[in-house]
Amino acid sequence: MQQLMWFRNDLRIHDNTALHAALQAGPTVAVFIISPAQWLSHHDAACKIDFILRNLVELEHSLRTLNVPLLIRYADYWHQIPQVLTQVCQELNISAVQVNTEYGIYESQRDIAVGTDLVDQGILFHSHLDRILFKPGTVLTQSGTYFKVFSQFRKVCYQYLYEQLPQCIDTPRPQAALALESDAIPTEVAGFASIDTARQALWPAGEKVAQQRLDVFAKSTISAYDEQRDLPAKAGTSQISSYLVSGVVSIRQCLHAALSANQGEFATGNTGVVTWVSELLWREFYVHILVGYPHVSRHRAFKPDTEAVAWRDAPKELLAWQEGRTGFPIIDAAMRQLLATGWMHNRLRMIVAMFLTKNLLIDWREGERFFMQHLIDGCLAANNGGWQWSASTGTDASPYFRIFNPISQSKRFDPNGDFIRRWVPELKHLSAKEIHQPKLLSGLFGTADYPKPLVDLSATRQRAIAAFKELNGASTT
Repeated sequence: MQQLMWFRNDLRIHDNTALHAALQAGPTVAVFIISPAQWLSHHDAACKIDFILRNLVELEHSLRTLNVPLLIRYADYWHQIPQVLTQVCQELNISAVQVNTEYGIYESQRDIAVGTDLVDQGILFHSHLDRILFKPGTVLTQSGTYFKVFSQFRKVCYQYLYEQLPQCIDTPRPQAALALESDAIPTEVAGFASIDTARQALWPAGEKVAQQRLDVFAKSTISAYDEQRDLPAKAGTSQISSYLVSGVVSIRQCLHAALSANQGEFATGNTGVVTWVSELLWREFYVHILVGYPHVSRHRAFKPDTEAVAWRDAPKELLAWQEGRTGFPIIDAAMRQLLATGWMHNRLRMIVAMFLTKNLLIDWREGERFFMQHLIDGCLAANNGGWQWSASTGTDASPYFRIFNPISQSKRFDPNGDFIRRWVPELKHLSAKEIHQPKLLSGLFGTADYPKPLVDLSATRQRAIAAFKELNGASTT
């Protein structure tokens, strides 16, 4: 029974459910399908596509140790994939296609179309739980609905983890060599800008690097994660999100790395470990939201009444935010970090998102799109969930009247201004007290080359609260 392993966002050979199933079932060939137009329509970042291509190179090397050739095929849009896969299956006399399940409306529609087409051709289509810990539809409220509150969702997840902890899957043994060569991996994809080597060096490709980062984090950083994770000037986070999104490391590997640092416990014990596991479950929660409430995949607010918020059309202010020219140092430093590296510290993601949606009162969808266009770890579920949380339009979101003050946040989480000096060098001469509010300076010690604040924080805060108060119903609270 010749098998076809269709790789998507699971670019690894270790702890890969579908790959293991394929090699258990029979001789296996792997395929990856490049879809430039579809990726562009989903606003995937050039650095993310570059990261995928570089990881495909490493994946091909790893698959070679298993004697599994990797084919590269092209389908501009996903609706063309059934035809492409059918052709591959016919050419290679494939009996079954193995995949790891992906979530979201368009991913589900794609896979249903592929499965239907293959079955019509007499080819089996097997989809496996792999990218998340729990199958959507199994973590439900007592009334049988998907959770809307994270703490309640997490409580049930804890119960399931105590009952049966998901285990990592053994790496498959090499199969007998096949008379088929792997295809060359392209270095670029049409429509996406090339990425310079300096930025690539920030995110080396391959399972080995991903596992090394995870191991270092689990052994030396995770114990202080709850204390360090909100400080952008410190290396207090794992920085493996890009590897997790592209499937170079698995969620199970992350969970077990955390457990190894806390005597096998995930809900009690070391607070750093407990906090990080909770963050993993936040990612899980947002995937379940995609499935249970599919309208969020269609650029709609989770809370329908918040569609009526009177968002402002302010292109100049939006551009200033995008380019890091707002006059608020912590905002500008964060946006410049994103533009330069393809990544932004999680605390800063919340600060800049709340500034855009509350102080500028600009539609959260503008920010969601911009982040996806620049993040190497861009993920629909997490990105949408985070933006709707900040905008007070999402599930279990921040209350509309809770609005971060970027100056207060800056003083609290970058007290010495080290992060600001790194990314806003025109302010590096300022003291720790001055750097958070350079507008207070004037004359010889001023900052003529740094913009004045884009808005008045107090006035815009009141404007945002008023805009949400105008909505009907009490769900905005």
